[in-house]
Amino acid sequence: MGTRSSTNCNLMKHRHIVLLLDAPLMSFGSEAVDAHAFVRDFPARSALTGLLANALGWERSDARALDGLQDRLIFGAARLEDGLRMKDFQTAKLSVNDRGWTTHGSPEGRTGSPATYQSPHIRHRYVDAQARVVVVLRLAEAASEPDLDQISSALDRPARPLFIGRKPFIPSTRLLQGNIFAADVANALGHAIAMFGKAHAYAQWPVAEGGKCDATTVELTDERNWRAGVHAGIRRVNEGLLDAMSLPA
Repeated sequence: MGTRSSTNCNLMKHRHIVLLLDAPLMSFGSEAVDAHAFVRDFPARSALTGLLANALGWERSDARALDGLQDRLIFGAARLEDGLRMKDFQTAKLSVNDRGWTTHGSPEGRTGSPATYQSPHIRHRYVDAQARVVVVLRLAEAASEPDLDQISSALDRPARPLFIGRKPFIPSTRLLQGNIFAADVANALGHAIAMFGKAHAYAQWPVAEGGKCDATTVELTDERNWRAGVHAGIRRVNEGLLDAMSLPA
């Protein structure tokens, strides 16, 4: 059943940057059950934090900075094209002496009893092919960096190659698509949907950020505790069909 939410009537408009996630393959990770790694329709808060941090050149060990950035993210997303959801079957047999390449310049090995390497390593990983997702994003005010200008610059000139979900999933177009000034995320998403020539799109946005009264409220666990390396917390979002909203001339 839908959850009624009030429209933000505040005339103050916030700057949102517009990101287009467009790639031959992409994945927004969800819960993993045994060998099956499922995906969501929209990027998690932790995934966007990682994407921006990668562009800025941060490391996983920068836990304080990562937690701070994640806490400041206010965003929503809409699926412009659903594409095709597929299952990627992966299998590899690794021996105790096999080594893997790393970005640190030295090969990486595995430990354990040789008996544990007798069977192949199998994974079922889901991906979206030819999907297109638009994200509108702003930052809560804070004394610490980065700001939207620094993030925008980093997205256009990233410190490292960027990817959408998994390292092989390289964007096929420029991520940063401009700015939208709107009172809330739902409003900004409506304008973004219109930017890409759509009349409407299935979307997700925070419950306190406007939107239609017939949206459905969903609770997500999509925030990462970067110090502990686990996902935790509850975030409430609305999901529903959003109509395009033309930007004023």
